[in-house]
Amino acid sequence: MKKTLDGINLLYPTPTTIVGAKVEGRHNFITIAHIGIVNHAKPFLISLSMGKPHYTNAGIKENKAFSVNIPSEDMVVATDYVGLVSGKKKDKSDVFEIFYGQLESAPMISECPINMECTLYDVYDTPTHDLFIGEIVETYAEESVLVDGRVDLSRVKPLLFDMSSVQYWSIGQTVARCWNVGKKMKQK
Repeated sequence: MKKTLDGINLLYPTPTTIVGAKVEGRHNFITIAHIGIVNHAKPFLISLSMGKPHYTNAGIKENKAFSVNIPSEDMVVATDYVGLVSGKKKDKSDVFEIFYGQLESAPMISECPINMECTLYDVYDTPTHDLFIGEIVETYAEESVLVDGRVDLSRVKPLLFDMSSVQYWSIGQTVARCWNVGKKMKQK
């Protein structure tokens, strides 16, 4: 028997990311797990849902650029920290080693195995959040997480976020190959 839960969002777990932007001339980082894929063909578009009071929002709007960094499990303390502390009160520019790609206003984190630099494509105003749509300009990956030129998630060891348990999770083993396992039902 199913129990109703009043229409709550259970689209978790989601990847935990660290969003980087320049705000008032400083590098700033914030932990964001409300992220999604908007378009998986060119232009590659992603979404970030960020509460309106966040300090980073102003920098993204002003500079029209940001980075999305995917931390590994061993970065959990620093990842959680930059989500707990506001850039309005604490300068977080020295928490990570920073590098830049093509965009001067999208600081990326060297310690993260995956980085994406994005230009701002659009902003949707919702009652409580800014929904940023970004176009991925370039993606960077540590060679150590690549197998045959493709990202191997077991090597990245990304953090997953779950709102129900308010916990960070890790990825387990693969279950089946996408667009393949379902062929068993087609044969019946």
